[in-house]
Amino acid sequence: MKAPETLTQAIVYFSDVDRCFEYAKQLRWPDGKVACPRCDSEKNSFIKTRRIWFCYGCQKQFTLKVGTIFEDSALGLDKWMTAVWMLVNCKNGISSWELHRSLGVTQKSAWFMLQRIRLALKDKSFVKLGGMGSEVEVDETFVGGRAVNMHKNRKARLRSKPAQGGVSNEFAYRYLGKTPVQGFLDREQRKIRATVIPNVNRESLQERILGEVECGSHIYTDKAIAYTALQENYLHEMVNHLETYVNGRVHTNGIENFWSLLKRSLRGTYVAVEPFHLSRYVDEQAFRYNTRRDELGNRIADATRFTEAMSQIVGRRLTYSELTGKDESPRQQSTGTGKTEAPF
Repeated sequence: MKAPETLTQAIVYFSDVDRCFEYAKQLRWPDGKVACPRCDSEKNSFIKTRRIWFCYGCQKQFTLKVGTIFEDSALGLDKWMTAVWMLVNCKNGISSWELHRSLGVTQKSAWFMLQRIRLALKDKSFVKLGGMGSEVEVDETFVGGRAVNMHKNRKARLRSKPAQGGVSNEFAYRYLGKTPVQGFLDREQRKIRATVIPNVNRESLQERILGEVECGSHIYTDKAIAYTALQENYLHEMVNHLETYVNGRVHTNGIENFWSLLKRSLRGTYVAVEPFHLSRYVDEQAFRYNTRRDELGNRIADATRFTEAMSQIVGRRLTYSELTGKDESPRQQSTGTGKTEAPF
């Protein structure tokens, strides 16, 4: 049976345990040389009845899941493969409740699965965007509940507070509880990078730009004060959104389009997302955006996008205690009013 190209074909293909195992094995070790994930030794023996290997280097057993996002999961690879396929190919994402109904697992397990898959979708490339002559759009946005939905007592308390750090009460009121996200769009490579940032101070924003964009690139931003003084390292041009949104090639419409896709999935599919988890949802949407089309502008098939995601599962581990903050990881307040994507 040939490799799947659609969701229905994927479900049938991965329902066969042996076929699913061989497919995952080929993805993890394309050269056919099985190496121990603990000591990298290639001296091992395969126990067919249990589908595990015994490593002669470290004298330990290991499975296909060890060293991947699937490690310590009791769920079969057929469910994992289907979950990966659905998440990377549903343009607005898939909620844990929908995955729970589709796969027949608990909502808590489905939520944990999706968070682990999102970790694998994170772009860990160290290559900077842009370059001499390249054009990069830079912008930031705020993710969270709308101020108009706040309780009237909370609004009154916020408006009564004195302004701090040069920020007006009205600005603090509009963006209270929201999480800032900064993004970069390389027009030539058709690649987006977005990350959650602690604040929108000039130092923080420009430090991110220096770390993500090659010096000498054309940078297009809006008229935000935080983006001034970039001329020393970049060819910087700004567009004033109070007057116009496009001035020739100077605009941020591309990155604004990504923000609309991100917020559509957050509001429509996930409803409410904790700041503690927001970065993974941003990585999920960035992965889908970056794998829409290739460098020539041709549409990328679902099967290719799935293979790309599966190639990134190795070396990434997310435990439940780390995910829920029970390992003393720092947590923040909720960005919304609901708890739709909570595991409980």
